[in-house]
Amino acid sequence: MVTAIPARSLADLPVAGLTRRRIALLLGAMVAAWVIVLFAHQVGQAGEATARVEAMQQANAERKATVAALEGELTLVGQSAYVAQQARQYRLGGANEIPFSLAADAQPLASDAPGSVGMKLGRSAERSNPLESWLRLLFGPGGDPSDAGGAGG
Repeated sequence: MVTAIPARSLADLPVAGLTRRRIALLLGAMVAAWVIVLFAHQVGQAGEATARVEAMQQANAERKATVAALEGELTLVGQSAYVAQQARQYRLGGANEIPFSLAADAQPLASDAPGSVGMKLGRSAERSNPLESWLRLLFGPGGDPSDAGGAGG
């Protein structure tokens, strides 16, 4: 008895190893990868939005500080003492005031000029370098520092 071999068609044979199950797994992996890419994109956009919010908050804080400084300046400008000072620039001061101005090419005052900030009441006009100050502090006041130059050697 010879049995007959059933006839097979090409549709029954898998082409290059692709079965329905493998194609379904491949499509599932592609959809999963697409979802992961979309999710990563959304996370990136959320991070960028957070950075923009922080930048806007910092800019708002800087603007608030600027507004506060400008309000303080407005308060200062509104005071009568400031207005009087600015009026003196246009020689609108009191009758007992003598207006004066310095020439644009005037030399600056010396640091030891009478009445200057560098010359305080009770302060000696003698200046020393930092090394002499430290030596005087550590070893006490000595003789004339110019005498010590030729003794060693």
